[in-house]
Formats: sequence, structure tokens, C-alpha cells
Amino acid sequence: MGKAERRQQILGVARDVFARRGYHAAKIDDIVAAAGVARGTFYLYFQDKRAIFEEIVDRMIARLGMAIVRVDPYDTARGVGDQIVENIRRVVRVLLDDRATTKILLTDALGVDPAFDQKLRSFYDEMSSMLERSLSDGQALRVVRDGDVRLYSWLAMGAIKEVMFQIVQRGATYDEDLLIDGVFTFLRQGFLRIS
Repeated sequence: MGKAERRQQILGVARDVFARRGYHAAKIDDIVAAAGVARGTFYLYFQDKRAIFEEIVDRMIARLGMAIVRVDPYDTARGVGDQIVENIRRVVRVLLDDRATTKILLTDALGVDPAFDQKLRSFYDEMSSMLERSLSDGQALRVVRDGDVRLYSWLAMGAIKEVMFQIVQRGATYDEDLLIDGVFTFLRQGFLRIS
């Protein structure tokens, strides 16, 4: 196995160990045993448990960041509602395609240490700011109800986070289309003014 493949293998095994045991209970010994590698091999690729955990979370954050596309109210090919549904679909797919990392992100990532907590806050702040800008644009176009766009952004993110938390914590299956339609309906009945 090449170095890149070995690194990926250790990352994948570590992700599963963290998802199963939690960050604080997981040990490097658990990771190397599950990966079938020597402890020294682990240290060839990662400085410590926090470093591998951080990379796992960083990769998920990057995938989520790339999944969200700013809604273009002037797109003549796709309406605002269709673009919002596609954003929800992309986010849900990222989260469902890697349930183990989603579980880690939603249950174990907060509280690792102050620097890591700040990284998570920065990510959520960035997502909230992007959503706030879109909602402000939407208010100007009368497709978003008047109100506090920061609160609206937190409500939208909180709704999606809680639904995904429930799904990954319970190991539940849920029809993706029903989930996306349900989230969109919730938003539409709240602050969106589109059908």
C-alpha cells in the first residue's frame, strides 16, 4: 500500500473509531489496532490524536463549504426556490454520505479544546454570514419576510443540524427527498415567501 493510501486508510479507521467511541474515549491504540498498523506508522502520518481528529473535521467543513452555493435571484433558468432546494440537497448529501464524520462534527467536535472550539465557531459564523447576506438580498427582492436575518440564519442552520443529529445518532434511515422537501417546507412556512 502506498503512503497516500495508507494515510487515507488510517484516516478512515480513525473516523470510525471517533464516531463509535467519541473523541475523549478514543485512544491512538484503538486506531492503530483497527487499522492494523504499528503505533510508529500512525506517527509517520499524524502528530497526535488531535491532529487526525482535526483533519477529519476540517475535511467535512471544507465539503460543506463547497456544497453551499449563493442563491442568484436573477438566474432565469432556476428560480430562487429551486436553488434553495438544491443547496439543501447538497448539504444533506454531504452529511448523509459520511454519517460517521457527521456524527463526530455534531457530537464530539465541540469541547475538544478552546482553539478547536474557535475553529468551529468561525466555520458556523462564516456559514451564518453567507446565509444572512442571501436572506438580506431575499428581503430586498421580497422573497424573504421582514425580520432579523441573523436569527433566520441561525434557525435554518439549527433546523438542519438537529435533523441530521437525530438521524446520525439514531442510525435512522430517512428518504432523502422527503427530508429535503420537509426542510424546504419548514423554511417556506417560516421566513421564505416563495412557493
